[in-house]
Amino acid sequence: MADTSRKTKKPSWVIDKERARRAAGAETLWLFGLHAVRDALANPAREKLRLVATRNALDRLGELHGMTPELTDSRVFTKIVPLPDESVHQGVALEVKPLKWGSLSEVALREAPGETRPLLVALDRVSDPHNVGAVLRSSEVFGARAVIAPARHSAPETGALAKTASGALERQPYLRVPNLAEALNQLKQMGFILIGLDGSGGMDLPDLLTDLSGRAICLVLGSEGPGMRDLTTKTCDYVARIPFAADFGSLNVSNAAAVALYAAAR
Repeated sequence: MADTSRKTKKPSWVIDKERARRAAGAETLWLFGLHAVRDALANPAREKLRLVATRNALDRLGELHGMTPELTDSRVFTKIVPLPDESVHQGVALEVKPLKWGSLSEVALREAPGETRPLLVALDRVSDPHNVGAVLRSSEVFGARAVIAPARHSAPETGALAKTASGALERQPYLRVPNLAEALNQLKQMGFILIGLDGSGGMDLPDLLTDLSGRAICLVLGSEGPGMRDLTTKTCDYVARIPFAADFGSLNVSNAAAVALYAAAR
């Protein structure tokens, strides 16, 4: 009797095809929620692959910009679209390719609409997509040219990040770099003053910004808890604090970014 305990080896072309399919899947993401999908559809720079929606969501979505939707029932939506548990998808999701913003110098030296001074934000290992999404939203509101983060240990471009950003991800450059310290040094060479934000900073941020009136600024924020890494702190030209009314409490990193951006953009 033949030995059937061994698994039949797959042909090489089947293995190659499966690898290609997995690789292609890793290069796409699903955006969800009406705001995130609507803004992605309107973004000509976004490569769009597949739109899935319920009839109710489709009626509220508006212009489809040439996309043909796949209509589905809300009861089977999450069986068709691979979304994280408890995602508030509002009945619509869009499969897309990640955005390509260009090189560090391209995004850092590109003038932002309505800016009062060249302004960047750098995030040191902020891994919560909701925090990064909120920072992107504030950065767009206050005219920052880009948000920069390390490729490792920071939130990647995801549906959750896009939903928190409420459309800002489509317009606000989010550039993940191989080495944050090297990127910060490059920004120095481009003329940016690096201001790290930390409660132990030696100056109040508003006072420092007054002294640096008109200068190009990069605000550097660390993750909640650990804050900025030592190398990041040493790379900064200044370390400043946001003044508090009392000696207790602290701001969430996205709230701290919003306050600092407002102060820097005034």
